Amino acid sequence: MAGMFRSRVAGIGSYLPEKVLTNVDLEKMVETNDQWIVERTGIERRHVAGPDEATSDLCLVAAKRALEDAKINVSEIDMIIVGTVTGDHQMPSTACFLQSKLGAKNIMAFDVNAACSGFVYGISIADQFIRSGMYKNVLVVGAEVLTRYMNYKDRETCILFGDGAGAWVISRAENSEKNLIESSHLHADGNLADLLILPGGGSKHPQSQEVIDKGMNYMTMKGREIFKNAVRAMAHSCQEALEHNKVSPDQVDWVIPHQANKRIIEAVADQFKFPMERVIVYVQETGNTSAASIPLAFDWAVQNGKIKRGQTILLTAFGAGLTSGSVLLRY
Repeated sequence: MAGMFRSRVAGIGSYLPEKVLTNVDLEKMVETNDQWIVERTGIERRHVAGPDEATSDLCLVAAKRALEDAKINVSEIDMIIVGTVTGDHQMPSTACFLQSKLGAKNIMAFDVNAACSGFVYGISIADQFIRSGMYKNVLVVGAEVLTRYMNYKDRETCILFGDGAGAWVISRAENSEKNLIESSHLHADGNLADLLILPGGGSKHPQSQEVIDKGMNYMTMKGREIFKNAVRAMAHSCQEALEHNKVSPDQVDWVIPHQANKRIIEAVADQFKFPMERVIVYVQETGNTSAASIPLAFDWAVQNGKIKRGQTILLTAFGAGLTSGSVLLRY
């Protein structure tokens, strides 16, 4: 039976920390203003994890909500995947901390470091494990506490990023099920890795006073190059998904791009003539939450009655690495 199974989205959940950092707040911290930020990014506010909140804590709330939505118990989960670049520690994985907090016993748990594409990568991995027949229920979480890695003297980056978590339960579909994950398409281009990078803290530049003095413990980004490559990569992965499934753009009910920047989202939509009325935009509330971006936007759209069961959804993401990918599903 290996390879004969299909997977579906059984449950979803998300969590945004209570603290909010608005553009007006940022005006007091760095040389910028609300109008400038909104015009260039579409971002109005972002959420900030509390001093006692680690990435696994955000994961826990989102995961519990997804399990409740799926109407399954923790004991039924076969594997946990957490997409994150801001884990609780360099080791062990945040997925292992989440496993402990959930009370999940003796199951596979690991992190995926694909930056903003982490959730799409995680969904694809879960889909393959279910298709193979190895597992029946996989918990996939995208979560970040990016604000801990921001230099609030660098207005190019600090205005963009926020914290949050989103989770999905991916389950084996019944033979009669119509709501299915159709396909996933993943890529990376390591030649462009230096365009978006957190230089310090790894084996190349271990944490030290020199690393801190040079500001290498903060994320750095080449914005114009990222913009250009983000549009190109997400458009390519969307085209792949449409062609692979023989689906035209007008057959897609909703497109959910990675919520990095409204201008990037508009540029990708324009390439396929997706009207913005069919593109989910949530960046105004969250900023760029990296791996949490797509599940946060998806959950928000479901809660607000936009996305409904039976609709065809196209997810597309782009992140540091440079990674990219898409998933086409019938929700």
